[in-house]
Amino acid sequence: MQHDPEVADRVRKVIADAGVTQREFARRIVMDPSKLSRSLGGTRRFTAAELARIADTGGVDAGWLLGAARTPEPASRRERVAAPEGGRPLQIVRETVRLIAERGFHAVRVQDIAAACDTSTAAIHYHFPGRDDLLEAAVRWCMDEDTARRAARIADAADTADELRQLIELQIPRTPQQRWQWSVWLDLWAEAARSTAVGRLHADYYRQWRTTVADVIRRGVAEGVFRLADPGAAALRLTALIDGLATQVLASAPDGPGTSPDDMHEALVAYVDATLTAR
Repeated sequence: MQHDPEVADRVRKVIADAGVTQREFARRIVMDPSKLSRSLGGTRRFTAAELARIADTGGVDAGWLLGAARTPEPASRRERVAAPEGGRPLQIVRETVRLIAERGFHAVRVQDIAAACDTSTAAIHYHFPGRDDLLEAAVRWCMDEDTARRAARIADAADTADELRQLIELQIPRTPQQRWQWSVWLDLWAEAARSTAVGRLHADYYRQWRTTVADVIRRGVAEGVFRLADPGAAALRLTALIDGLATQVLASAPDGPGTSPDDMHEALVAYVDATLTAR
């Protein structure tokens, strides 16, 4: 597909009509924001699947995006039959993530996703041509959701020490929802070891996560809440400990032998107190 500046102009119009930022629109179509920026800037080509997701989310005709003469009706005026919340692409990704949590990625068939979305397998392939595309989108969606939850959790923290406590608590798989989220991550991590694209996403997510923790530690040191430490190294050790303990919790039966969520919490608090908390 050749780059066409008119296609980029039409996509800009769709984003403007949606009334959201470019980054938010990228989230809705489950696309890397930097790829969207490069495609709009002319240094990258939109793929057919990306244009399909843009058309569906923006409520316009895909043919118009590619240059058809017909002017689309505004999304708010078009009748869309049983349009899922957030659009079809987000519905597909959400259902994919749910099925991965329940069955594991390799046990999930496109037919299963289509059935969960009450649509056809052709519709799934229209938005996400292959399993790798679906997996990459699922990882990106999980990253975005996790980042949003962290931001909301620490918004009202009393101080940096409380911020770190909130971040730790958010990672402990206590509730069915938290166990579900960790189950998805463990399955996606295994795929990241086999997929270059997913591996890059995985590395990017962990860079952001560790940077968040390191920033809290750095500010805590400046405020005298934490003792002097290398924030980057401290964040690496703490996040690695969180991952290892969470894996042990998931491998243990609820209320059975093994590592419990309370055990995990106690170990993390003890570690922070021993290595970071100012005396």
